[in-house]
Amino acid sequence: MKRRKGKMKIKEIFNKILWDPDEKKNIGDYEITFIHRGAYQDQKTISMMMIKEVKSSAFIYINEIGEETYIPFHRILEIKNKKTGEILWSKRKSGEHESIY
Repeated sequence: MKRRKGKMKIKEIFNKILWDPDEKKNIGDYEITFIHRGAYQDQKTISMMMIKEVKSSAFIYINEIGEETYIPFHRILEIKNKKTGEILWSKRKSGEHESIY
């Protein structure tokens, strides 16, 4: 997948990681941090390997006890390559979004 000018949306980043052969082979390097009430600092970070499905405005992952958990995109705080430290997408405090793509 070619990088395009402008910023990629969250769904496009998910699709790139999940379906691009070059990225998919390293899927374990990617993690998502999102708002999760009740977790430490109301945030949770999971590996992209836990993603089951990507919808138009949310993703579904399989949690630690095998249940499906639905997370709307507006709750995502950051998508990161934990191996390189590269932040692919982050939510700025002002509500603006930033993407390296």
